[in-house]
Amino acid sequence: MITAEKVSKRFGRYDAVKDVSIHVKKGSIYGLLGSNGAGKTTFLKMVTGIIRPDQGITKVEEVPVYENPKTKERVLFIPDQPYFFQQATLMQMSAFYEKVYERWNGGRFRQLYEHFSLDPHRKLSRMSKGMQRQAAFILTLSVMPDVLVLDEPFDGLDPVIRQQVKNLLIQDVSEREMTILVSSHNLREMEDFCDSVGVMHKGGLLFERDLEELKTDVCKVQVAFRKMPDPSFLDGMNVLHDEKRGRVLTCIVRGQEEEIYRYVQTFEPAIFDILPLTLEEIFTYEMGSVGYEIRNLIV
Repeated sequence: MITAEKVSKRFGRYDAVKDVSIHVKKGSIYGLLGSNGAGKTTFLKMVTGIIRPDQGITKVEEVPVYENPKTKERVLFIPDQPYFFQQATLMQMSAFYEKVYERWNGGRFRQLYEHFSLDPHRKLSRMSKGMQRQAAFILTLSVMPDVLVLDEPFDGLDPVIRQQVKNLLIQDVSEREMTILVSSHNLREMEDFCDSVGVMHKGGLLFERDLEELKTDVCKVQVAFRKMPDPSFLDGMNVLHDEKRGRVLTCIVRGQEEEIYRYVQTFEPAIFDILPLTLEEIFTYEMGSVGYEIRNLIV
C-alpha cells in the first residue's frame, strides 16, 4: 500500500533522511520508531507529499504521492502540532474540509464531535491541547482516508480519550482496510497498537520487521552455572548486552529461542530461563548496538 524507495532528504549540509525504504501493507498499522532527530517527521512529510525527496520516491498503491492531488486526497496527515485556521471553530474547519475533500462524510463528522462532546462552535484556539488533537482526529476521520499518517498522535490525550481514539482507528483499519503509518516515542503504546515496526537512527532505517516476529527474535537469557564456563561462551550467541550479578549472568540475545536453548544446555547450567522482552526493551538494546545507549551523567 505504502512504499518508499531509497528516499533521501538534505537540508543544507544536514542529511535528515538517507536512503530509506519501507513497505507498509494495506490494512495494517506500521509504527515508525527511532531516536530523537532520526528523521522520522521529515520522512512522514515525504510519504504524504508535503515535501519532495531529493532522491527516491514515495508511492501509495504504486502511484507517486508528490504533486498528485488525486492520491493526496486519500492520504491524510495529522502532525505533532495540528494546524487550524486562526480563530476558526470546528464547524468552520469542517466547511473547509467539505470543499476540499470529495469523500467528506458529514454524518460521521456529527457523530464524532457528539461522541467526543466537543462544541463545534467554540474557537479551536481556545481549546486545550488534548481537545485540539481530538478535533484533528474528528476532521481527518470524517474524510474517510485510505491512508492515515500520524506523528505523535496520542500526545495530550487522557487515557480514556486515548483508548477511544485508538478504538476508532482500529475499527477503520478492520472495516475499511485503512492503512496507518504512525510515529511515536511511546513504545508501550505502540506495542499494543502496531502490526509491524521500522526503526530509524541518524536518518537511516536500521530495520523493519513484523512486531511479533521481532519480539520472538530477541529475548532475555538468565543463566547461572555451578562452574562458570570459559568467556568464549558468549561468542556462541548474538549478544546485544550482557551483565553479571553474583553468579547470575543476564544476556540480551538475538536469535531463535530453540537454538539458544540448545546451545546454553550444552554447558549444563544450574539455572536457565529465557524471558520475553517488551518493545521498549528491544528498542533500547537495538539502539545500544549502534552506539545510542543509556549513559550515566557524571557531574
